[in-house]
Amino acid sequence: MKSTHTVFRTIAFSLLLTGALAHATTVTGKVTNKTTGKPAAGDTVVLVDVQAAMGEVAHATTDANGRYSLVEPGNSPYLVRVTHQGAGYFIAAPQGAAPADITVYDVAPKVQGVFIEADVLELETENGQLKVTERYFVHNTSSPPTTQWSSKSFEVVLPPEAVVDGVGGQRPNGLPTSIKMDPNGPKGHYAFNLPIQPDDGDKDTLFQLSYHLPYSGSRYTFHAQVSLPADNLAVLLPKSITFTPASGADFKSVQPDPNVQTFVLKNAAPGKQVDFTVAGNGSMPREQQGTPGSQQPAGMGGQDAAGSGSDASAAASGGQPGGGIGTPINTPDPLSKYKWWILGGLAILLTAAAAFLLRKPAGAPAGGGSIPDSGAAYPSFGSPAAKNTQLLNALKEELFALESEKINGTIAPEEYAKAKDALETVLKRALNRK
Repeated sequence: MKSTHTVFRTIAFSLLLTGALAHATTVTGKVTNKTTGKPAAGDTVVLVDVQAAMGEVAHATTDANGRYSLVEPGNSPYLVRVTHQGAGYFIAAPQGAAPADITVYDVAPKVQGVFIEADVLELETENGQLKVTERYFVHNTSSPPTTQWSSKSFEVVLPPEAVVDGVGGQRPNGLPTSIKMDPNGPKGHYAFNLPIQPDDGDKDTLFQLSYHLPYSGSRYTFHAQVSLPADNLAVLLPKSITFTPASGADFKSVQPDPNVQTFVLKNAAPGKQVDFTVAGNGSMPREQQGTPGSQQPAGMGGQDAAGSGSDASAAASGGQPGGGIGTPINTPDPLSKYKWWILGGLAILLTAAAAFLLRKPAGAPAGGGSIPDSGAAYPSFGSPAAKNTQLLNALKEELFALESEKINGTIAPEEYAKAKDALETVLKRALNRK
């Protein structure tokens, strides 16, 4: 009788194991070091479950040819993360037999060819506060291509009394995500440890900060400074707020938008203080933000806010430092390539939403370098699986649009919360049917 029970237990375990293996999917790929042009051997590769607090569910090490293999334990959306010389590189784990190839770069704490194309500050007032959204468009044109990464990969200086409301970042070809910013010396000094990867074509690395300052409406003086050479320092503010640069701060007034004041300083030197004063009250015109006619960086709304080619980083004078925006200061719209980012804002995705946005359907390209975009155009087929994929993509687009409305202030908080809950519920159901 004991042996019979043993046999039954063995059969039951075998059936369970067979069922588990039937659902398991193997993710395979190759890791290439683009700095050397050779396979990346000995790198750690991890499968991350984005629906389980980014928990690590499988591990591997690349072989001499840079190849690896991981087994997905379930049907959750997964990321594949490769760590090379301490810096992490991500892609979404593809479905089916699509290869999960990843590109990495060698790492150095300081890299020649890293510079700021534009530091853009957008100012407005609300309830006795001066609200600031600051965006940095950072290029890495190093040769050979090398990632700049350390605990202080990118340093910023804010007013000492600034209260930080949100921090976001985006790698070339990546999703915008919340990132960490650490205090770095005197009050108001901060540093990011986000790797600044080499540019991917015209796609660069983006950082965004939102913060507020106490403000009476009479005046406030900024003492701005950049940590890297900056081709452009731009300040945008409503028509009702006056802008007064300090003596020696050679800001030029430009008018890319008739409803917004824009002032641009060329060739800001790292560490050199640039002073300007603002006075008065006013809000940025919401109807101008995120409109269909405004330019989007590839990836947002038909992408991930970084997918097919960021307008924010185009035409950086051949990609070389000091090249400027590429058009004379008195042309009609010198900041046109920044317009969507300046007026629409960088969507900092919530972790809950990211869990549903990172999965790619079978056959989607698995390009390397960062978390890939979610805005690829997928072919239309009549099968249930294809229809479900189309539904997922439509829901992703709606989530991005909802996040943009929240940032632009065109949706009430209660309506936003209800709409987001509903969209996430439908996304979960759609994912469960995949």
